[in-house]
Amino acid sequence: MANNIQSSDPVRRHKVVVCRDLGPDVMPLLRERRELELIVWPEDKFCDRKWLLENIPGCSGVLVMLSDIVNEEFLDTCGPSLKVVSTMSVGYDHVKLPALAQRGIKLGYTPDVLTDAVADLSVMLALMASRNAKQTLSVVQNGEWPSFSWAPFAFCGRQISSSSQKRTITVGFLGFGRIAKATLARLVPFGINHVIFLSSPKSKRDSPNECAEFERQFGVKSVRRTADLQELARESDIVFVLAPGGPSTHHIIDEYFLRAMKPTAVLVNPSRGTLVDSDALAKAVHEGWIWGAGLDVVEGEPNVTADHPLVKEPRCVVLPHVGSATFETRLEMASLAARNLIAGVLGEELEHELGLQSYTSP
Repeated sequence: MANNIQSSDPVRRHKVVVCRDLGPDVMPLLRERRELELIVWPEDKFCDRKWLLENIPGCSGVLVMLSDIVNEEFLDTCGPSLKVVSTMSVGYDHVKLPALAQRGIKLGYTPDVLTDAVADLSVMLALMASRNAKQTLSVVQNGEWPSFSWAPFAFCGRQISSSSQKRTITVGFLGFGRIAKATLARLVPFGINHVIFLSSPKSKRDSPNECAEFERQFGVKSVRRTADLQELARESDIVFVLAPGGPSTHHIIDEYFLRAMKPTAVLVNPSRGTLVDSDALAKAVHEGWIWGAGLDVVEGEPNVTADHPLVKEPRCVVLPHVGSATFETRLEMASLAARNLIAGVLGEELEHELGLQSYTSP
């Protein structure tokens, strides 16, 4: 009788592939689900493409990292059983969205949870680039400090704080979403009182009086929206690049933009490397069109070596895409990616799903 009851209520198992072990706090979310047949890339490094293509045929869901390219080859290899791709990232440049849309495959991603971590890093990059952190650290690390001759203006950088009514610092934002607003909230105690921002033409205004409402919300004197990239460049003492990637924003920070910036200004990019023309930026810093730059992302990463023109610039701080790299944030991202995967495979609503309705053609 027991055997008959067990066989009459079988558990349907869905094959899922996970491109990285998500650790002891997250993997049980997947391993404890009887509905899942779990296949996990066993090494703590980039998932091997050959291994991935060998293991995804017939799967219902795949959990990927930024380094895993989801294209037609990937989707054709999975076959018609694929229901969901869950990426442990906010960005989705590694995913061919029209191909997913045409096949009716859901895409889960992990926004919101890294807002605070990236905002923290944005301010850190602004400070490092403004105060010559790279140059001055090298003096200590290279053992040059004992022989360095002090001078009244040695090591001096630009000050981003202002408690004086005589000095106005304008912060510019290319993109004014969650992370930009969180960054601004962190800058207000520095005495930042003037803000200019440019956001996507597709983005809706918060209200007819949005700028006045932002002024009240953040406690600053002036917030202005502009539709003019050149005005953003001319007016800003610091430009935070916090817009999404994609063809519409490719190299939006180009030589024309950089030449319009103040020679005392700093550019900070913690969003997507493709937004900034690396050669133009290296030239801008080297020739003094701007004071410096703080970058957490670079076009072509991770293939950024010591001879890269941006890495070679003393006033350009380059970090290896660590904006979300806090234990708290990565744990939340991994957990959300796992939950998105499970929901997609079981036909439930994803906690965070990217709408693909507009991606109907390659």
